[in-house]
Amino acid sequence: MVQVALKSPDGVVQVRSKVLAILLFWPIPALHAADSAPVDCTHMLAWLSGGVSNQKLIAVARNRGAALGLTPETEGQLVSMHASPGLMNELRSLKPVRQSACPASLVKAAAAVRQKDYDQAGQLTEALIESNPPNGALHFLLGYIHQMQGDWDGAFEEYTSSKETDPGFVEVHNRLALVFYQADDGDNAIGEARTALSMDFEDAEAYRMLGLGHYVNQQYAAALNAFRESVARDPNEDDVYYEMGLVLRDQGSYTEAIQSFRRALELNPKLWQAHSGLASVLGKDKRFNEAIAEFIIAQQLSPNEPTIREDLARTYYNAGAYDSAIAEYGELFRKYPGWKGGHDGLARAYLAKEEYSRAIAELRVAVEQDPANAAQHRALGQLLLAVDQQQESVRELRIAVELDPDSASSHYYLGTVLLELQQLPSALREFQDAVRLEPSAEHHFALAACLMNMGRDQEALAEMETASRLDPEKRLYTSRRDELEKLMRASGFEAH
Repeated sequence: MVQVALKSPDGVVQVRSKVLAILLFWPIPALHAADSAPVDCTHMLAWLSGGVSNQKLIAVARNRGAALGLTPETEGQLVSMHASPGLMNELRSLKPVRQSACPASLVKAAAAVRQKDYDQAGQLTEALIESNPPNGALHFLLGYIHQMQGDWDGAFEEYTSSKETDPGFVEVHNRLALVFYQADDGDNAIGEARTALSMDFEDAEAYRMLGLGHYVNQQYAAALNAFRESVARDPNEDDVYYEMGLVLRDQGSYTEAIQSFRRALELNPKLWQAHSGLASVLGKDKRFNEAIAEFIIAQQLSPNEPTIREDLARTYYNAGAYDSAIAEYGELFRKYPGWKGGHDGLARAYLAKEEYSRAIAELRVAVEQDPANAAQHRALGQLLLAVDQQQESVRELRIAVELDPDSASSHYYLGTVLLELQQLPSALREFQDAVRLEPSAEHHFALAACLMNMGRDQEALAEMETASRLDPEKRLYTSRRDELEKLMRASGFEAH
């Protein structure tokens, strides 16, 4: 089984829109073993190199028959790509309908895959495809190579060609489901997984892909059911327990999520994604020391994975270890200068240490990297207001309001800085919008303060009374209301 780490909000894989444009639920063809040609050496070596499990290849060879006679050379080539004794015994037991040898260039491509030289493997496989009749196994291998390079568009094209050439090969439907999952297209992922299950109802990988499709669609109960069907058929698959852990985490079932991640790690202690997932749940449960320990293990297992360092830095911050958080963020940006994300987290750490100028600098980087992020513009505006840089604060808060006009907080803070600048009509409009969007005691009180500055004491008193009613425990609101009433009486006004 090909191991694939599930995406998270901190690390989304980008796939071009053409993948998303595929028609929803391709038709499920009527498929039979007799529709597919016997397995020759090219099929077997390409599928092994493409990460297909030995157990599945035993079933394929048994159903389709063989078109290869094993020689010491051929056996060595297949064993070099991890053909199991069981698979070799199955091939030996089959009477070949014809003889076939593995092309020399395919043997070289397989060796390149084994060495993780995917560029070389891709070039060799492309040349084979061009010089041979349509061959689904070669397209499947090239799809796998693109997948391992992170080229999901290329993987989609090649897996689709493989499906068109050899629609009876179950695993190609699973791989297409995986591609759709990477594109956040849960419906088509589910469709491909169901196609695979229509061909082999006992396929654990197809249930796993079905679970991933439901997970993308946030159909957590259905995802868990599918994953449980998968582990019922293959109880030793660590990836599925990891993915179950993510589903349980996202639906808030932290205790069960921890159990699932720990089961994945029992099966594969080197699965860094499971260490990272376990750490994320422990952090949500405020078990920060345990979370930090798991992130450190994940980092040791995958030292070049930037998301681990960012998550570790965030956990240090949540634990109140601000210096450690700053150090981790600093190392993240040193190793990955173009890394997008994390600068707002570093800003929070600096702010916690009252290092305002550094916090502002990091927030400026954050809004430069993501200029459409209203929350980051608002945070920068608030911080600039706190250090009396009102004009720059107004600029950032206006951007925040333009990007998210339904944010009561953005209107409130923009009104606050405009009030300080004595731009009273503009401040009034912002406070009125804040009250309209979120009629909290704080917003009513701010509106009252603005009205007082404009000499509209009667309206201000009404807003203060509303604030006092909404939050009667806040003594400030009550005392200011009483002061305003006394002031109005002294000036000859009657409070109503």
